[in-house]
Amino acid sequence: MLARTDLRGRVPSPTELRAVLPRAGTDVEEVLHRVRPVIDDVRDRGVPAVLEFTERFDSVRPERVRVPAAELARALDELDPSVRAALEESIRRARRVHTAQRREDVTTEVAPGGTVTERWVPVSRVGLYAPGGLAVYPSSVVMNVVPAQAAGVESLVVCSPPQAEFGGLPHPTILAAAHLLGVAEVWAVGGAQAVALLAYGGSDTDGAELMPVDTVTGPGNLYVTAAKRHLRSLVGIDSEAGPTEIAILADETADPVHVAADLISQAEHDTLAASVLVTPSAQLADAVDAELDRQVARTKHDERIRTALTGTQSGCVLVSDVTGGVRVVDAYAAEHLEVQTRQASAVAARVRNAGAIFVGAFAPVSLGDYCAGSNHVLPTGGCARHSSGLSVQSFLRGIHVIEYSEQALRDVTDEVVALADAEDLPAHGQAVAARFDQKGA
Repeated sequence: MLARTDLRGRVPSPTELRAVLPRAGTDVEEVLHRVRPVIDDVRDRGVPAVLEFTERFDSVRPERVRVPAAELARALDELDPSVRAALEESIRRARRVHTAQRREDVTTEVAPGGTVTERWVPVSRVGLYAPGGLAVYPSSVVMNVVPAQAAGVESLVVCSPPQAEFGGLPHPTILAAAHLLGVAEVWAVGGAQAVALLAYGGSDTDGAELMPVDTVTGPGNLYVTAAKRHLRSLVGIDSEAGPTEIAILADETADPVHVAADLISQAEHDTLAASVLVTPSAQLADAVDAELDRQVARTKHDERIRTALTGTQSGCVLVSDVTGGVRVVDAYAAEHLEVQTRQASAVAARVRNAGAIFVGAFAPVSLGDYCAGSNHVLPTGGCARHSSGLSVQSFLRGIHVIEYSEQALRDVTDEVVALADAEDLPAHGQAVAARFDQKGA
């Protein structure tokens, strides 16, 4: 089922690896021309444009954008008790991990009388996107809201597409998760129009103000991603999320039943989802293929999964040894990486590029999706080479506060003037020297 790339006996360069490794072929640029008119119309006309696009794309027209508080409470009251308990545990674990990420302000004395303090200040208001479509993702509400709250963000709004079967409201499990987290503001809007409304704000149908945000986070489809790219000069964004990915680095000690199940679990998301096995063991690869044939036929979403596993974005990469496998997964830079090898912890410690690393046979990606305590909003498309997943830091800005006494500035005047003259910016040096020239110094 998985197409194979055989790299045994070779040591490809990073450039060669990027060329041969499977990857989803989506291109945000291809849809930007369709997204720009939507964004421009929302900027110009506000909520009326949003509701028209919602009716066109989601086949439903909500009465208003903001979900009434009573609907949030009702959704939580009617939530399956087992789902509520699972959400509460997910929230508890996520809060524990993310609270520990909060940075403290640091003051450094550069010279006697001269200090630089780095203050960590949360953004004032954020918009958190929870997708709807093939599946409902209350877990994404948890993963977005918890780090924002831990960072100290004062104002949060969750956006999720309205559903015709729920009377133009987002899925009730999304509403219940938001209420459970203490989020009072939820907007029934999705797609590019949601990102545009978050960026520009507007007036709801009842006249209530919908305040714009400073940062937009959360995964979405290609149109959401394109809108985030287009608006990133107006609002901050977490990343440009592409199709989800799993890479599994496994040797002959791995259980093919587990490996196949984990590849399938990721393929379940979307026909464009990427599932990649990297192994030095042809025997394991054969056993995993056999397991995929057996397990996929028994899944609820077998057609979707089969399409994802047989697509060009998925595959099996055969390598000479685990060291070669580490080179491959570093070049691939997966959103989710599982390491199922001998001495898995030591092997995982050698990996530099991954959104999140799941170590050993008992840390599957689906644990991280829900209850590991880690965040599942992670970089895709190889962006883990340079970017991190969503965290408390995503909602904080570092501000340098500089305080120098008169003597501390006097002590460094010559250096400032010399560097300003070297850059042919003499007024820069004069701005310092003038403070002492007036005193005859």
